[in-house]
Amino acid sequence: MTYHNPVLLFESVDSLEIVPNGIYVDVTFGGGGHSKEILKRLGSDGKLFAFDQDEDALKNTIDDERFVLIHENFRYIKRFLKFYGIKKVNGILADLGVSSHQFDEASRGFSTRYDADLDMRMSKKSTVTAYEVINKYPEGKLSNILFLYGELRNARALAKQIVESRRERSIKTSFELKRTLQHFLPKNKEHKILAQIFQAIRIEVNQELEALKEFLIQTEELLEIGGKLIVISYHSLEDRLVKRFIRSGMFEGEPEKDFYGNVTVPFKKGKLITPTLEEIRSNNRARSAKLRTATKL
Repeated sequence: MTYHNPVLLFESVDSLEIVPNGIYVDVTFGGGGHSKEILKRLGSDGKLFAFDQDEDALKNTIDDERFVLIHENFRYIKRFLKFYGIKKVNGILADLGVSSHQFDEASRGFSTRYDADLDMRMSKKSTVTAYEVINKYPEGKLSNILFLYGELRNARALAKQIVESRRERSIKTSFELKRTLQHFLPKNKEHKILAQIFQAIRIEVNQELEALKEFLIQTEELLEIGGKLIVISYHSLEDRLVKRFIRSGMFEGEPEKDFYGNVTVPFKKGKLITPTLEEIRSNNRARSAKLRTATKL
């Protein structure tokens, strides 16, 4: 697939345990790899809804009467399914992060490999770009973003350098940002540190963690008893949220116990699945992927 090579394709769709006449949701449509595999296993009475906020993904829509592609962020999953009269579904699949197409499309500004305008928006409808984050955010807020979302220990020094540089001239492109921070990029760690910086900015631009939380909370109500929640994540920030939500139905704190010391949780945790060495060799993006599964109780 040229647009996007889906990670853990068969493992994720197998985990949905598809009922032929069921209703399923692929909340990260992208190139349509997962959706096509789901449709292969659905019967004539089955239905698949897909979400993608990226306009480019709309070009990959599937001509199938059982399929509906919704051009929206998955944080609005319940609202838009309700529009189609759907209150309960049999399974939900999410393949988080940035698609291969978004990384490879230089003009989008997601990749550290290309010199492009600081954009990083997954949806062009969004008003906040990476340019705003780098050039307009106060130093303290910038430092927090780099520390929390990029897990960078020297976040304060990075933020200070950015603010000092932008006083002289706006930082407009990815390579200008790289040159601004060159002092903090030793050759043996340059790629890793840049990736963390870009990740932090991208998460802020797209409100990725907030959107993920909103989405996960809605899955509890949307899934039928016995329905499956399948989530593939690519970095520890996402994975921790998914893991904790599946375990307790919460993102922080612990669920309350009843008089007898029992807790009520919304999901039964399934097994953790990671890519094989063979898949990692053929698709480098798979190297950090973690697939978590859960069954609605």
